[in-house]
Amino acid sequence: MEFKVAIRSSALVVASMVLASTDPAFTEPAAAPIPMRVFGPAQPPYGFIAFCERMPRECMQGPQEEQRFDLTAERRTQLEIVNTAVNHEIQPVTDMDLYGVADFWTIPKRQGDCEDYVLLKRSRLMEMGWPASALLITVVRDERGDGHAVLTARTQQGDFILDNKTDEIKPWYHVPYRFVMRQSYLNPRVWLSLDPKERHQSMPLAGVKSGP
Repeated sequence: MEFKVAIRSSALVVASMVLASTDPAFTEPAAAPIPMRVFGPAQPPYGFIAFCERMPRECMQGPQEEQRFDLTAERRTQLEIVNTAVNHEIQPVTDMDLYGVADFWTIPKRQGDCEDYVLLKRSRLMEMGWPASALLITVVRDERGDGHAVLTARTQQGDFILDNKTDEIKPWYHVPYRFVMRQSYLNPRVWLSLDPKERHQSMPLAGVKSGP
């Protein structure tokens, strides 16, 4: 089993190197990247709080890195590899269907919903050497206004979004969502508001990938 996974990962590396070199989403912007604006502390999602109680190691605070992570060509390839691989490995299913509750966060093995994709991507990228300060769980409202979770890769070249709804990675301001809150890069247990209208709210998340 491990040998098969290694073969698949090698194939993804080759394919992703080609994609990363041609993907317009990774083209360096002409101007300085537009940072996400924060509006003070926010109440973390209930599912995240319970997740940290069950799996405290996944919510440990790492080194407080003020410096943004440099998105080298190798790091770009890693984002592409992980985003694509997890999107295709995990079968989308709601927490209600899988666990019988509205919001349950966990690192998935075969099935999960939006925040589970995020947690698995974050875990794999950290195994590749990415710091927690560069991988921020982010809550948005999607095209239908539903709560949805994505992973923000915070880099010197800008903030890029990894989303289970698409294999394409884009700058945060090029995705069709309204940003609500995200983790602090200084402490993963602290959340910051990205929308002053919702800074004191917590909401269940939907956002499983539609279609095949």
